[in-house]
Amino acid sequence: MSLKERVYSTLIVSAAERFNRTLVAMLPTSKYSPIHFASNISAAKRALTERSFDFVIINSPLPDDVGTRFAIDSANSKESVVLLMVGAELQEEIYDKVAEHGVFVLSKPISKQTMVIALSWLSSAREKIRKTEKKTLSIEEKMQEIRIVNRAKWILIRELKFDEPEAHRYIEKQAMDRCISKRIIAEEIIRTYS
Repeated sequence: MSLKERVYSTLIVSAAERFNRTLVAMLPTSKYSPIHFASNISAAKRALTERSFDFVIINSPLPDDVGTRFAIDSANSKESVVLLMVGAELQEEIYDKVAEHGVFVLSKPISKQTMVIALSWLSSAREKIRKTEKKTLSIEEKMQEIRIVNRAKWILIRELKFDEPEAHRYIEKQAMDRCISKRIIAEEIIRTYS
């Protein structure tokens, strides 16, 4: 799926209504949906506990905090890409605090063109995270399969007095003969002898 076809869920954390209206006008619902608003950090934290968001856009300062700790925490969650917008006088200081956590920082005021570029950066970063998530899931699934097959091998060693290479060959041969995965064979062995 190309980036043009992707749809990104977005959390906008901002107490400034004018900013919110301007930003929403730049976020077509065909590409950014749903868009959820939070006017302070507490409400934003609640929103993140209810669901995950692809993008978290923070317009700092907020009534209850500047937002740097929230930005870091949000970026450290697996899925969210975070953009923190701060006053020009604070940009360098805040960038030094949050950049190593993967938070993007822009100084205000922000032109429409700069915001469009920033949104494209967020999209690129989110897609990279999405690929990493898929690889991680694949590795976790493979490790789970190895654990199940090893458990089945130990059952064969205990119940049928196979040695480890025999148990391994037995599982592999059954999987090849029946054209199914070793995991399915292992699960059947576990069910049979447990």
